[in-house]
Amino acid sequence: MPEIISADYLVVGAGAMGMAFVDTLLANSSATIAIVDRYHRPGGHWTVAYPFVRLHQPSASYGVSSKHLGQDKIDEVGWNRGLLELASSDEILAYYGQVMEQTFLPSGRVSYFPKSEFDGESGWRSLVTGKSFHVGKSTRIVDAAYMKVTVPSMQPPAYKVDSDVQLVTPNDLTKVSRLYANYTVVGAGKTGIDAILWLLKMGIEATSITWIMPRDAWLLDRELLQPGRQLTPRQVTGIQRQGESIMTATSVDDLFEKLEARGSLMRISGQVWPTRYRCATVSRAELEQVRTIANVVRKGRVLQIGVDEIKLENGEYAPVPDTLYVDCSADGLAKHPSVPVFSGNRITLQSVRQCQQVFSGAFIAHVEEAYGDDINIKNEMCKTVPHPDEVSDWLRVNLQTNRNTIRWYAEPTTRAWLAHERLDMMKGLLPPMPEDADEQRAVLQGLGMQLSAMSNQLEKLLGGLPQQETDKTEANI
Repeated sequence: MPEIISADYLVVGAGAMGMAFVDTLLANSSATIAIVDRYHRPGGHWTVAYPFVRLHQPSASYGVSSKHLGQDKIDEVGWNRGLLELASSDEILAYYGQVMEQTFLPSGRVSYFPKSEFDGESGWRSLVTGKSFHVGKSTRIVDAAYMKVTVPSMQPPAYKVDSDVQLVTPNDLTKVSRLYANYTVVGAGKTGIDAILWLLKMGIEATSITWIMPRDAWLLDRELLQPGRQLTPRQVTGIQRQGESIMTATSVDDLFEKLEARGSLMRISGQVWPTRYRCATVSRAELEQVRTIANVVRKGRVLQIGVDEIKLENGEYAPVPDTLYVDCSADGLAKHPSVPVFSGNRITLQSVRQCQQVFSGAFIAHVEEAYGDDINIKNEMCKTVPHPDEVSDWLRVNLQTNRNTIRWYAEPTTRAWLAHERLDMMKGLLPPMPEDADEQRAVLQGLGMQLSAMSNQLEKLLGGLPQQETDKTEANI
């Protein structure tokens, strides 16, 4: 018989979103929580990520609310020089271990079940002992793994690889112990960029690197995503320029031309118009480095890799003999269908602000604790912002983020919570709330009018897209 575990919440997944949710709930309620996870330690996909991966956003706005990550230092060397530090995978894993061992478990209100398989309902089984556990009917189930972050080491490539081809994941790239004539990176996302930068840092010549890039993507300038107080003016300027681009754009293409001209977005090649947007973030120094790769293959996705021929969706080419292939093609954070965050006794963690998953986990916990049993209000507060994929998704995620911000600032309880939330990258950018009630109303009215105007303009621009793109908008916001 399964052992019955008494808990108010069963959180499935000890990754970044699940840990942020538990931390906020623990700090703001008396709830008891059971955490079930398939990995042997907290940290989710970080436990299987490649060793040279680092955060693409500043450490200062990552992790859980109650514990700072990093030291708020400005990097003095490297391609992130002048910007807030980026935690390594080792730092992140140590951090989550400390959160579990020094905050969660000592509270006496958290029980942790690593190396366990969840049954999809309310039970789980230890993959080590085989012992089974179950929670009662009143326990709320929190799906903290719905967004399913995927890294290359978690699955084989989606294309065929001949047996005599030398292919590694980024995890094994660091184990390579000889020089190859060519290094071919497959995939144009964050992982592909990381692999390119690591090879260059190791001293591999740019002329010895080939980059298979199925589709180009728009990139975010990390300098404009700095939550540290000393760098806030740069971010304020970026927000203002983005708003100007939106309000003066006459079409989606015109919008992206303006966003690029004002520095809000960047692209790898000035000769190729990107067709994707995935929230990938780089510094301008990193962008300069990846631009040194001249041999970029833009013929769609890889179908098959052979020693003498590479087959792609839109053609083929003969590779350099003695090539080492680096598979960076995993989808990472895919765009999953939106579902209600609150449904019955289940909570499904999803982004409620564009590209800010850990903040979203904490925010949903705040809403769960602050707004009682009114599921309608809670879902109104937690309108989902699906992870973007297509270029037009830039408009969609900004549109829903604006709508959510208007809704949140209308609630005094949430407004007060946001003012002190460490994971909120927007803190300090939105206008401060004066103590006088009339002045508060004036500030909120001005903010609402500004965000509403931008939302109306984004809707207008989306309405000018082909019908199939308009259908996507209606389905996702």
